[in-house]
Amino acid sequence: MKLSELRPKKGSRKKRFKVGRGPGSGKGKTAGRGGKGQTARKSGPVGAAFEGGQMPLQRRVPKFGFKSHFPKNLQVVNLGDIDKKFSGSATVTSKELKAAGLCRHDDEPVKILATGKLNHPLIIKANKFSTSALAAIEAAGGKAEVV
Repeated sequence: MKLSELRPKKGSRKKRFKVGRGPGSGKGKTAGRGGKGQTARKSGPVGAAFEGGQMPLQRRVPKFGFKSHFPKNLQVVNLGDIDKKFSGSATVTSKELKAAGLCRHDDEPVKILATGKLNHPLIIKANKFSTSALAAIEAAGGKAEVV
């Protein structure tokens, strides 16, 4: 096989149909654009939201809500899940949580919530804690550290 013998696979390249080449071609005269009017013109087809010059619905309806450009992507972890994965008096950080499969990223902030029971006195280091989670960790004999 030579470089000059390389060809595209049969059927992978389709020949471009040339419109406006006379009545015998099948796409002559109006070149497949139909009769006269706006849609037959070069800049004719209008957008899907165009309403003929009437004020579009998108602009008529009142706007509401707010989306922050700087969202705080907190990863939420429940105490019950931590209790199942860790035992003894272990130190739990975001790296350990990622290794245990409880959060996706070890570089994003983690918030601990009080869903479930904590039975082990763990030292938990996280970015945020709910008030009830702090109380549950203290009640189990553990320690909560804000990183």
